[in-house]
Amino acid sequence: MLKENQLGSSNLYVSEIGLGCMSLGEDEQTSINIIHRALEKGTTFVDTADLYEFGKNEELVGKALKGKRDQCVLATKVGNRWSPDKDGWEWDPSRNYIKHAVKNSLLRLKTDYIDLYQLHGGTIDDPIEEIVDAFEDLKKEGLIREYGISSIRPNVIKEYLSRSNIVSIMMQYSLLDRRPEEWLNLIRENGVSVIARGPLAKGNLSERIFASSPDKGFLDYSHMEIKEIVLKMKDLANGRSLSHIAIRYPLHHPTVASTIPGSSKMAQVTSNAAASTISLSNDEIHLLQEWTKNSQYKNHRD
Repeated sequence: MLKENQLGSSNLYVSEIGLGCMSLGEDEQTSINIIHRALEKGTTFVDTADLYEFGKNEELVGKALKGKRDQCVLATKVGNRWSPDKDGWEWDPSRNYIKHAVKNSLLRLKTDYIDLYQLHGGTIDDPIEEIVDAFEDLKKEGLIREYGISSIRPNVIKEYLSRSNIVSIMMQYSLLDRRPEEWLNLIRENGVSVIARGPLAKGNLSERIFASSPDKGFLDYSHMEIKEIVLKMKDLANGRSLSHIAIRYPLHHPTVASTIPGSSKMAQVTSNAAASTISLSNDEIHLLQEWTKNSQYKNHRD
């Protein structure tokens, strides 16, 4: 079994390596097999969203968890409403929409409750009090156990830390995107956990970097900068895989309860779970930080 961490101050405990379902794809049997393999490998945290594949992703997760619902903490997200012709979506964080959308997610997921319901984005101009009240109502009704947000906006994060009972914040966090580090201590001080998405930085922190196009970078890194970092990681690896080191890095900070790499193949989910078998020393963490940029969010600050 994978190590489990408490999610904020809640009664939810999640595996330190979870399963992000966005990249599952649309093949039903393959997706179900991937989820089953993740559960077999000790993953107890499964994350999806009503936005993914027009809700089909939730349906796949629901089918995969039939008879296995008690084996995982199930998370999904709300706030994005597809247009009638499904050629785009609009942001709708209203109380009415949240309370309507949760019922549709429950139907697709084939469950009576959602363990972690997350606001899928958000701005400082949202009706935050109304949103929080909607989530609190859903808790009282037993439709959700806990709620959190998925956001990288510092001003939004600070508002929810001070005005709500969120237990988690999902943030893109990897060696190539260390912007969350400025806020990790504050988040922890408020009894909230971080769920780190994108630990492999879209595959850049793996052997794939050597086969990718040299004109493709990531955030404020050029392709050559990433390649130089990965070459240094290979020297540091000492038998460990690059992807395992990348998945392990966000977990060095106690605020991070789980990191959720995506998987579209059976071999990937098996490999991702195996990252739990390695560790990084403090000296190695410091080296990795020396080689990468300690960037900060430039927008959406006070």
